[in-house]
Amino acid sequence: MSSRPPFVRRYILFLLIYAAAVGLYLWYESGHAVPPSVQGTEADPAVFLTPEQLQQSKTYSAMGNWLYFVSYPWEWGIYLIMLFCGYARGWQRRLEGTRLPKAVQFAVYLLWLQLTVFVAFLPLRITGYALSRHYGISTQTIPSWLRDKAVSFGINYLTILAGAAVAFWLLRRGGRWWLKLWLISVPFTLFLMYIQPVVIDPLYNQFSRLSDPQLEQRILALASQAHIPADRVYEVNMSQKTNSINAYVNGIGGSLRIVLWDTTLKKMTEQEILLIMAHEMGHYVMHHLEWSAAGAVASSFVLFWLGSRILPWSVRRWGDAAGIRRLHDLSVLPLIMLLLSLLSFAASPIENAVSRQAEHAADVYGLKLIGSTAGAVTMYQKLASSSLGEVNPPPLVRFFTSSHPSIMERILYVESVQAGRQP
Repeated sequence: MSSRPPFVRRYILFLLIYAAAVGLYLWYESGHAVPPSVQGTEADPAVFLTPEQLQQSKTYSAMGNWLYFVSYPWEWGIYLIMLFCGYARGWQRRLEGTRLPKAVQFAVYLLWLQLTVFVAFLPLRITGYALSRHYGISTQTIPSWLRDKAVSFGINYLTILAGAAVAFWLLRRGGRWWLKLWLISVPFTLFLMYIQPVVIDPLYNQFSRLSDPQLEQRILALASQAHIPADRVYEVNMSQKTNSINAYVNGIGGSLRIVLWDTTLKKMTEQEILLIMAHEMGHYVMHHLEWSAAGAVASSFVLFWLGSRILPWSVRRWGDAAGIRRLHDLSVLPLIMLLLSLLSFAASPIENAVSRQAEHAADVYGLKLIGSTAGAVTMYQKLASSSLGEVNPPPLVRFFTSSHPSIMERILYVESVQAGRQP
């Protein structure tokens, strides 16, 4: 195994400088910057958050966002060390020296890779969990948190194992492997979306029929008005894990589910809950679930096409230094994971921009379905206070992480509707 190359020291130095720069930006830019025209209105966080909550939100948001921005170069560093410090090639040689079948070698190698990344990420994950507990967002016990992480690890491993096994089989056969892989991924993606509500979600949380029959009937009546084929509303026990508020409609075809968190039932009025559900139904009516599936299929096509160009070039450029001889070597797996992470980070601003448009459209639809803005402002205010989220996040945070319009934007839209400035 090669000695540690100079790039490792340089990368660590880069990571420290980057983390400090991001931390300074987030600390000085966070804190609910409020335009003069918004100050004193219902969209001003100083109106509906206490001074203590304002300070907690500033600190919690800055630290949480810092963890997000640091997590990507942290992950890249893990893969780079695996590749250029000889670990990736060393693991392959050990397995090749055994009598294990090739398929078992592949599964074991991927397990080593996933376990290494999982352990290397623990400091960031533990920090995020401790931060959430400290500020009263998370209520989850350590055993429960560890169980969720173990379940997530298992699901991710099996999913990646299935995808990677097919990918390597196609790589060995050559030709337009990326196009064949994309065609195979389409039904696999749709299958995962179908089983998510009925197979995967119940592994993490307990689902039951909504505990309030009258509210369920009102929600189902709203669903009928929106032409959504639903005959029950699910309640999920989230209070054992969080104080945040949420609801959603997910699944496709027969796996469709309308779901309310029990924290939402406890903290919001009936009118606020109906507004949330009307918003979620908007996603269904406007076929955002189908568009999401289509977007996943289209983005995977671009991803595989780019991969078919970048991966061979990377192996030609750095294969000798990383000990990679062929595209289907086991030691190419960390390189593939590195490229996937880089492309995912680069694509996140586009994905978030599309998501914000869809979320705003669902807001508009929800208000029209209810036919009233009553409770809308307080609903958004409660969403902000329950999660200590930033009401008006800094530009960099919005660009890379915001999948929804800011709470300030959403409240201002409601006020514009109330003032008759919107149709």
